[in-house]
Amino acid sequence: MIKKIKILSFIIIIFFPNISHSLIEVDITRGNLNPLPIAVSPLFSDENTKKQGKKDLKLMDIGSEISKIVENNLSRSGLFNPLDRKAFLQKSDIAHIKPRFEDWALIKAQALITGKVLLDNDKLRVEFRLWDVLAAKEMVALAFTTVPNNWRRVGHIITDKVYERLTGEKGYFDTRIIYVSEEGPKTKRIKKLAIMDQDGFNTKYLTLGNELVLTPRFNPTNQMVTYLSYFKNLPRVYLLDIETGLQEVVGDFPGMTFAPRFSPDGKKIIMSFAKDGNSEIYTMDMENRIVEKITNHPSIDTSPSFSPDGEYIAFNSDRSGYQQIYTMKKDGKRVKRISFGKGLYGTPVWSPRGDLIAFTKLHKGKFYIGVMRTDGTGERLLTENYYQEAPSWSPNGRVLIFYRETKSDNEGKGFSAKLWSIDLTGYNERLVETETDASDPSWSSLLSN
Repeated sequence: MIKKIKILSFIIIIFFPNISHSLIEVDITRGNLNPLPIAVSPLFSDENTKKQGKKDLKLMDIGSEISKIVENNLSRSGLFNPLDRKAFLQKSDIAHIKPRFEDWALIKAQALITGKVLLDNDKLRVEFRLWDVLAAKEMVALAFTTVPNNWRRVGHIITDKVYERLTGEKGYFDTRIIYVSEEGPKTKRIKKLAIMDQDGFNTKYLTLGNELVLTPRFNPTNQMVTYLSYFKNLPRVYLLDIETGLQEVVGDFPGMTFAPRFSPDGKKIIMSFAKDGNSEIYTMDMENRIVEKITNHPSIDTSPSFSPDGEYIAFNSDRSGYQQIYTMKKDGKRVKRISFGKGLYGTPVWSPRGDLIAFTKLHKGKFYIGVMRTDGTGERLLTENYYQEAPSWSPNGRVLIFYRETKSDNEGKGFSAKLWSIDLTGYNERLVETETDASDPSWSSLLSN
């Protein structure tokens, strides 16, 4: 009997109970060194579904397109090797009913995804199954019902379910990235807030580019964004409702203001700003707008980031003589320096898992993105370049997104800023496609559970 479970969103997920325990195991500690061979059979679509998909969604074959999303997601993770469709021996119209496992084993597939798509007026139903080829057993079987325009999201959700089943950890594909879109020469950049799916599609611009915008950050529900903007050359912290476009000024602050972020519960914004000639860290209560000073030191304290439980704060400061990373309790007590390597450390960001802190490091003219444990041990530098900054974590704490700039000539030409991602192994580094130049990325949490 099929058990139906309704998730509190626009999607209904149906779980089939016959899930087996497979011997397939993906080594998530080794990046792309040994990617798992997986076959993603195009989801079967009948002729009526193809016809309606072509008419309403401008897609030749909606089932094939959803499968491509899954393929691309799995490939970018560095953990999977989606096999070439041209090598498939069994057609999708048969495979979704009963796979011939010997055919899939022959092309070296260890896992197989099959399924079908039904498009009927205002409803899109997608079914998929994940199979262990060697054991000839079903591992996962799910179905989704949603509106047709959500077809790309369905592909991301399928990927998340496959990723979780094969690796044992949550996926990060049904997510969005907000960033600063940049256009024009370096000396005269037009900067706008932009948001897109994690794979670079469905880009939407949230501001017009009339004012400088910096450091957008999601709230825990992904509904709101806080960011810094300069109105008549004065810094303001804003709140923006992504869906409605409604904008609210949180406050005007004196001097320079830096890097506003939400607390894990979304009830506070933490930031740093200069007051009385000194940069300190402050929190603002979102309900009553009361501002509380957290640090009190003559040095520059900035770039605060909460731990996932909200009990600790990581920040950078030059109180030791040069810029290093510190942690403290949420009330500003028990301050502890945790970085002791050569170079300058900045932009610390606590992992959603709570076990690591990502950072930017400048040493001998090169910029590094790295991670360390919360006590400062186990420092690992994942990537180096001319200039790169602003790491942000995927919701499962496995991948970092950041931006990288290139050199420009004396006239400011030849300059570019792009988003890049890298996993914790340091092996899987990839360019994240955007419509324009991009900086200051921030990764949302999962949009669906």
